[in-house]
Amino acid sequence: MSKLTDVPKRILIGRALRSDRLAETLLPKRIALPVFASDALSSVAYAPGEVLLVLSVAGVSAYHFSPWIALAVVVVMFTVVASYRQNVHAYPSGGGDYEVATTNLGPKAGLTVASALLVDYVLTVAVSITSGIENLGSAIPFVVQHKVLCAVAVILLLTLMNLRGVKESGSLFAIPTYVFVVGVFIMIAWGAFRGLVLGDVMRAPTAGFHIKAEQQGLAGFALVFLLLRAFSSGCAALTGVEAVSNGVPAFRKPKSKNAATTLTMMGVLAITMLVGIIVLALTTQVRMAENPAHNLLRGGVPVGSSYVQDPVITQVAEAVFGNGSFFFVLLAAATALVLFLAANTAYNGFPVLGSILAQDRYLPRQLHTRGDRLAFSNGIVLLAGAAALLVVIYGADSTRLIQLYIVGVFVSFTLSQVGMVRHWNRHLKTERDPAKRTHMHRSRAINTFGGFLTGLVLVIVLVTKFTHGAWVALLGMCIFFATMTAIRRHYDRVSEEIAAPETPTDDSVRPSRVHSIVLVSKIHRPTLRALAYAKLMRSDTLEALSVNVDPTETKALRAEWERRDIQIPLKVLDSPYREITRPVIEYVKNLRRESPRDAVSVIIPEYVVGHWYEHLLHNQSALRLKGRLLFTPGIMVTSVPYQLESSEAAKQRARRRQDWNAPGAVRRGPVEKRPKEPSGK
Repeated sequence: MSKLTDVPKRILIGRALRSDRLAETLLPKRIALPVFASDALSSVAYAPGEVLLVLSVAGVSAYHFSPWIALAVVVVMFTVVASYRQNVHAYPSGGGDYEVATTNLGPKAGLTVASALLVDYVLTVAVSITSGIENLGSAIPFVVQHKVLCAVAVILLLTLMNLRGVKESGSLFAIPTYVFVVGVFIMIAWGAFRGLVLGDVMRAPTAGFHIKAEQQGLAGFALVFLLLRAFSSGCAALTGVEAVSNGVPAFRKPKSKNAATTLTMMGVLAITMLVGIIVLALTTQVRMAENPAHNLLRGGVPVGSSYVQDPVITQVAEAVFGNGSFFFVLLAAATALVLFLAANTAYNGFPVLGSILAQDRYLPRQLHTRGDRLAFSNGIVLLAGAAALLVVIYGADSTRLIQLYIVGVFVSFTLSQVGMVRHWNRHLKTERDPAKRTHMHRSRAINTFGGFLTGLVLVIVLVTKFTHGAWVALLGMCIFFATMTAIRRHYDRVSEEIAAPETPTDDSVRPSRVHSIVLVSKIHRPTLRALAYAKLMRSDTLEALSVNVDPTETKALRAEWERRDIQIPLKVLDSPYREITRPVIEYVKNLRRESPRDAVSVIIPEYVVGHWYEHLLHNQSALRLKGRLLFTPGIMVTSVPYQLESSEAAKQRARRRQDWNAPGAVRRGPVEKRPKEPSGK
């Protein structure tokens, strides 16, 4: 069966890689940027739209606040990037915010950060995929009509690509990410040239529309609350910044320096694109509404439910390049694709964080193991399953999903920066070098300001978004926290129970005697083999045990036993209710009660079959009995297999398959002689 599944597995994810080839999967900066920064870079495709959607509640007149909101988001972005540059130098092991919080604030703070990041990674996949589907749907109606199905299909495709390994998926994702970045910069530059130099009037497709304000004449606290809500929505542009600090181990050496450089590049690109799109959106008079069917008016009449509201970046591109032009189509395609690929940030961050948490015994140990392609395959599959479930529940609606967003990331931002402040305080107490102390003071100041600012944003996000869906993200964090706490408690309890004591105990003392029992239903070859094996064990006592379910069969068994003159006592247990398992369990328990220091060895003859369907016809009684005996202290269970002809045929089939190589299974030349790629700096 394993050989049968191995063929499609090799076709889909490629041949397995040796552990000593892990270094070959490390990323240069040119690949690391699209791998770890695609989320932050692609968020400029929907963050401006979220700002305008919230402001539209007060009508078009509120749009003039958007540049100031963009400026506030830029300040937060700049601060977070500067703060995380300190993180990657101080903690290059890949634990990121989790390691910073755990080391400096304690395990509970670390677990809070981990819970927030895990939730945020799942939401990153869900939001990015659904946003990409909506962008693609503006050109392909089928995608909009079946957006849940299409979103789940994209998640599966990304999962397969990431199961092939970080480096391969990064190389695939680099091209569309760079096309998107270059396309946005061309759009900004061409739009500025047309407007400032040529004096052209650029108008978005919705420039002639009007917005019916839900709240007229907002002022005072209501206006402040609306602006804060728009700001919190715009902060979606900051998601993914922490992924670089979590992915430092995936960089080539010098890891910290390369990660810090990638952070800076990501920050500069994201800030420039965000500001440029906001300015062009205002210049081209883009109109957005939270409920376009009723609040977006064309000629004084609502556009209706059939109207599909295109994203801000699509409308700006149409105004700058012209509908159907080469650059418009290129940017539209690149935007949709990069939004799909933005989920790759989570595909790299979630499995690495899951591996670290598993190593710390907060998640199942299976998440710490690498798959055939040296990726954390179990974490990748878990992330895909959670994101797909979220997409189905929320109907692949990015507007609903994005309300759950960014709560977790700002929880991790804030706790991480507070932890870094304590980190510098601790090191300043022992450091005597004036130059190093100056550097530490500067780093502490950056992290202090970062902690204050991100904490303030977190409060704003919680206040403005709680009733709009942020409570779901908080609930998810609580569930993750409780689950990981329970897993750690279980692992700790098991470790205590199985720890080898310094003084001798019953586990290390040799049993006084060993009672061997061979279970017998009838006399056949498997039974004779089990009896012969039991004689070899040289037990203190040896007996055969049968259960009287059918008196006729039991009588025939006794007669055959005597006829063959088998020199092992046969004991038959009565079973008035025709049970097999319960009488055997009670019998061995009685033996243990009579002689607690004795060991009881139960020997069970079993058939070995070669087809999966044959397992349904054999060994069910043995499996049930073994399952019960495992929970009985002092009982040792031994299976004596007897191979049927079908198992021999299966063995021959497996041997023939060994001579055939699955696609990608042939190794071309010794690994150690493969040419090394030049190291990227």
